[in-house]
Amino acid sequence: MKSIKFLSLLASITILHFQTAIAQPTISDKPLSPRIANYQMNVKLNPKTKIINGSEVLTWNNTSTDTIKELRFHMYLNAFKNTKSTFYKEGGHRFRGENIRAKDTVDWGWIKIKSMKDVNGSELKNKIRFIHPDDNNKDDRTVIKVDLNNPVLPGSTIVLNIQFQTKLPKIVARSGFSRDYFLIAQWFPKIGVYEVPGQRFATKGSWNCHQYHANSEFYADFGNYDVSITLPKEYIVGATGLNTNTKLNTDGTKTVNYLAEDVVDFAWTAFKHYKVVETQWKHVHIKALLQPNHFYMKDRFIGSLINALNYFNDNLGIYPYTTVTLVDPPYYALAASGMEYPTFFTTMALWGIPEGLKMIEDVTIHEFGHNYFMGLLATNEFEEAWMDEGFNTYYETRIMNYYYGKKTSMFNLFGFHFGDFEMQREGYTGMSNPKAAPDASFAWQYPEGNYGRITYNKTATWMTTLERLVGLKTMNKIMKTYFEKWKFKHPTGRDFINVVNGIMFEKNDKYLGNNMNWFFDQVLYGTGVCDYKLGRIRVIKIEKPRGIFDDSLSLVNNDSINSKREKFKSSVFVERLGGVKIPVEILVHFSNGSEELERWNGKGRVKVFDFVKPSKAVWAKVDPFNKLPIDINITNNSLNTRPRTSVIWKYTSKVLFWLENSMLLFSTLF
Repeated sequence: MKSIKFLSLLASITILHFQTAIAQPTISDKPLSPRIANYQMNVKLNPKTKIINGSEVLTWNNTSTDTIKELRFHMYLNAFKNTKSTFYKEGGHRFRGENIRAKDTVDWGWIKIKSMKDVNGSELKNKIRFIHPDDNNKDDRTVIKVDLNNPVLPGSTIVLNIQFQTKLPKIVARSGFSRDYFLIAQWFPKIGVYEVPGQRFATKGSWNCHQYHANSEFYADFGNYDVSITLPKEYIVGATGLNTNTKLNTDGTKTVNYLAEDVVDFAWTAFKHYKVVETQWKHVHIKALLQPNHFYMKDRFIGSLINALNYFNDNLGIYPYTTVTLVDPPYYALAASGMEYPTFFTTMALWGIPEGLKMIEDVTIHEFGHNYFMGLLATNEFEEAWMDEGFNTYYETRIMNYYYGKKTSMFNLFGFHFGDFEMQREGYTGMSNPKAAPDASFAWQYPEGNYGRITYNKTATWMTTLERLVGLKTMNKIMKTYFEKWKFKHPTGRDFINVVNGIMFEKNDKYLGNNMNWFFDQVLYGTGVCDYKLGRIRVIKIEKPRGIFDDSLSLVNNDSINSKREKFKSSVFVERLGGVKIPVEILVHFSNGSEELERWNGKGRVKVFDFVKPSKAVWAKVDPFNKLPIDINITNNSLNTRPRTSVIWKYTSKVLFWLENSMLLFSTLF
């Protein structure tokens, strides 16, 4: 049992009244996180009305040196209350969900607080005010502030007893219902993060509690969740954490209890028709909730999840939890697929999908990976989405390529194939405007249609570029160091860069320098593109000397002062078309089979490399080892003085290009 600290000694006389409500069982006596925001909830789902009635006991610890006079909460599901919410004004109804029609009352969603009492029993509901910290949209109802009767002193704890009601929307952007299927996420009054000076970007203590935007995801403190869910007994439930108890009730319902420790969120699902598969991986109990018509693909679901567990464990850090639950939504609830929560995620599948199309594996690996970059490294996804989505996509490409082949990890059918990283790079380089916004923008500040391509695709591309520049061994050291230093905390992009620079200083790389600020200033904080071009190759035969070369004024035989062997001057012109400057290599191949590898700091607009040799330069290539996948146009990276003229090759190349891009487009539809 955990001991609970209260606001002041005066409140101690009421402790017995709250003792049974706030005392929490534990899985482990040793906290892994600060456990700032802790929840005990008893909730009941009515599948017919799509309403959850719940009680929530929040225990919040003030770890700052400030006296806290107000609290702020997220009321996420109010984003789906009407079309005046910030979410809808930003086009959120088109984001991974259905276009809700105003006449369909049951399709809308909301959340309301029926009562909020402090430890003294004082009602705070009348002190609740909706605020709009991001856009001054007075119609938005996704953030509230609550003025307190008794401020929370430094190092003290406040306990609130909250009664709330949640109406689930028809599934849109991560949460809701579709027919008899339920995915329940961002569904309860959730306290924001009070940032202290020096934490992330805070210069003074303040609440970080953003509105629900169309593109943004979430940010929360670590804590424990003890949640009891009552619903009709025929429903199968999956949730964050460990199922500690299931009780059958006399009214045809059941109550299931889940306990999750050191997590930043709690989500769950309910569905009558799941087929359950359970297995064990090391210390982790795996539970897969599959659609009956997808059960034959269970090995693909479980196998890809185990691949992800193995890879992250070996290459980043140990998965610290004892459970993970994989959820496969039905086809009519695909808007609920591809969602991530601590120890719990939804994947995606379609009946009959061939093994050569790795959609199941890709989504499973990606969504599980968020447990590391959203869950354990609890970044602020409102403000630095790239630190979760981008880092996770980078690891997705590594895992997919490792287990399914670099060139076959996404598609391998009919003699055609392409890899996961190729798809991510194409997502960035295929943008109509790759300069649309810096990667480090707040999530809701990206121009429409650019959020995903920049935070996911561009970040994965420049992370792979970083890996190839510094080497895989150094990159693994960077990522492991970053993970161990910042797990169960709230890192920023600058914290990651500091880790990179610390390791680069140790490496003392003369080619790249002892820090990588120049790299991040361009690819993360800038909007320029990288584009190096092999401009031209000029070969000139060096004429033998002719004329009079001594005082006798006699004509000297050329052969007496020069060898009979011919020599050529080959000049290779390399151009920088983009604004991004990165050290680059140039490989030159000569007619006798010899090669020269040159390096250029990449800073000028044009660099000419001259070679005087008995053989001619035949071809040259910028970035011959593909260290710069962030180069926006790799088709201009090479030049051959003996170009292919085959008509068959010309049109074959066009067909392959068309087919690859068609398959990339197909994969993005899911």
